[in-house]
Amino acid sequence: MIDGIRVRSVSIPERELTWRFSRSSGPGGQGVNTADSRVELVFDLANSAAFSPALRARALERLGSRLVDGTVVVVASEHRSQLRNREAAADRLTAILTEATAPPPRPRRSTKPSAGATARRLDAKSRRSRTKRLRRSTDD
Repeated sequence: MIDGIRVRSVSIPERELTWRFSRSSGPGGQGVNTADSRVELVFDLANSAAFSPALRARALERLGSRLVDGTVVVVASEHRSQLRNREAAADRLTAILTEATAPPPRPRRSTKPSAGATARRLDAKSRRSRTKRLRRSTDD
């Protein structure tokens, strides 16, 4: 079975994860009406002790539109088996939290084109201008 989830260097214990099961729509044959194969994985990010305050704040900020009262809900129902749907939900939660806790990208350092690149660009412009000027008709 699944023993918690690992996100970067943080391990989320199983006790912080809430699993809910219900009947799944879609294919499943005779068992579709009896098997609870749809999985909802609920993780209370706002009250989690697994993340450091800085990581938690970063994740809460980035997942703001996806959170409901500080919790992340992931649903999986594409597989016929509950176990595979549990694994899919855990993988999705891992991906979401990994992306949300990623460090911000390094700021862009502004640069300017080299003198040679500027000269080449202006030379190409003047050649193109001369070509077009020579194509003009002289009789008006």
